[in-house]
Amino acid sequence: PDSLTCTEPAQGLTNEDSGARLCKAGLRDSLGNGWITVEEFAMRTVRFLLLALPMLWASPLYAAGDGQSRREQASEQAWEQLRSGLFGEREIDATGTVLSLKAPFRAEDASAVPISVRALIPQVTERYVQTIHMYVDKNPVPLVGLFDFTPTSGKADLAIRIRVNDFSFVRAIAELNTGELHMTKVFVRSMGGCSAPPGASIQASIKHLGDTRMRLLGEFRPGEPNLLQMRIRHPNITGMALDPRTNAMPPAYFVSAFEVSYAGRSVLKARTTFSISQDPSYRFFFVPENAEGSLQVRAMDTRQHEFVSEHPLAQLLPTGHGKG
Repeated sequence: PDSLTCTEPAQGLTNEDSGARLCKAGLRDSLGNGWITVEEFAMRTVRFLLLALPMLWASPLYAAGDGQSRREQASEQAWEQLRSGLFGEREIDATGTVLSLKAPFRAEDASAVPISVRALIPQVTERYVQTIHMYVDKNPVPLVGLFDFTPTSGKADLAIRIRVNDFSFVRAIAELNTGELHMTKVFVRSMGGCSAPPGASIQASIKHLGDTRMRLLGEFRPGEPNLLQMRIRHPNITGMALDPRTNAMPPAYFVSAFEVSYAGRSVLKARTTFSISQDPSYRFFFVPENAEGSLQVRAMDTRQHEFVSEHPLAQLLPTGHGKG
């Protein structure tokens, strides 16, 4: 800074030379060769860091990922305790040939972490994904939800937002109609998703409780998988967060089940927990024969409120699209 004053300037420099000022505090040559310039000091610092940092990172104290590996091990230990109770001795294939899972490296909002699951096999009668089991190992209630698909789904893909309470693996396990189990997992760095206080928008969620909106994404393709987005207005309270307005902890209250059907056939059925974020939102596929018929949604929450809605497909199509 310009306010720095040097008591012993190097040869050829003055105290007024603001371009390369020197100071006893750290610019004396460690070999006792007198004063050095700021530029030389910077270069020596860079050379030191280039040599020293690899050795520091390799040491046990600074080993890269050491903290993460411990957290991953803790998550795996939690999963092993869950696994036997959930699936017994059934074999779970973890080669990633049936499902892929995407999640952020580090979640910006622990109470709304975007998760995307994609099936890598076709949804055909002979062999298809029947149920996707989703878990967060370190959540107070590890189960996020059980999501049932049929060949009418077109694809067993799912995109949702969930709560992640601690550094943990998020797991998706596909149970096929053949009885096979296939697992994929992603480690998510996030904390406090289940205990985060509700935002101001929770009042709107309560006011419009159960209001269900459906939207068709992309071009309408009869006879092929079409992507839908559905949102159910609900506070989805975890029972673990203080309400800042009352300083009380309201009990858990969330959407516990829903089913989406088209033309009387099930497309997606789910049993869910409070690990689903406020105002649950889902993206999934269905196969319409044409632009006729309706999508029906039936949902229920933990207070036994039932929310039923019907969504004519013709109303979801882009303006001007003819009936196929």
